[in-house]
Amino acid sequence: MVTNTVTTNAIETRQLSQVFLTKHGVVHALEEIDIAVRQGEFVSIVGPSGCGKSTLLRLVAGLQPHSFGEIEFNGSPVTKPQTNAGIVFQGDALLEWRSALDNVLLQVDMRRRRTAADVERARELLASVGLAGFEKSLPHQMSGGMRQRVAICRAIIHEPAVLLMDEPFGALDALTREQMMVDLQAMWQSTGMSVLFITHSIQEAVYLSDRVIVMGARPGRVLAEVACDFERPRPLSLLAAPEFNTAVADIRNLLEGKI
Repeated sequence: MVTNTVTTNAIETRQLSQVFLTKHGVVHALEEIDIAVRQGEFVSIVGPSGCGKSTLLRLVAGLQPHSFGEIEFNGSPVTKPQTNAGIVFQGDALLEWRSALDNVLLQVDMRRRRTAADVERARELLASVGLAGFEKSLPHQMSGGMRQRVAICRAIIHEPAVLLMDEPFGALDALTREQMMVDLQAMWQSTGMSVLFITHSIQEAVYLSDRVIVMGARPGRVLAEVACDFERPRPLSLLAAPEFNTAVADIRNLLEGKI
């Protein structure tokens, strides 16, 4: 007997459109977006400023209602904020009076009384991103990259099914961004989470992703999807490989309307 197994996508949108009413009139932010992120997949979205990438992320997270179409999160319609998602924004939004460890545990403290197991999990997460020994450090005592590592640990302390990231490395210098890419790849591979990653950096998207979704100018729409079939784990030397730069060039040409 053959059994058919149906695998639910972690994220799926169908004919998703978004409009906003402003004092200057109606703004069409997104137009008929059809995307899917499979379980355990890393998908990035790139596109010009103002094309609705961040809006799409907020809609998927349930942080604001969508206008038209459908959004599903692990097979269920999105009608409210998703508690089984972790979210990382460009700004780390750490609480300045809480240590690195206590910032990571913020979600736990908001959801329930913390346990010894929670504290141990937070310590393990910090160690996994190179922050062992900085558990008691306050945000002002840490660099931008260190702060963002804490923010990522905070986003996954509750072991979410999906991690949503909105330009998390945008404020970092080039060398720190590269190290953060390596750290994020390792963390993702160790957890099996699905990731939807918003970025302006084509290189960042190609390095990290299984697929890159390319969006056009407002109203945001999907122009194409580009597969990134590079062996993992990916070393930083991949950034200089001809096949890597071909993928980067293809996406850039899509954005510039050359193909």
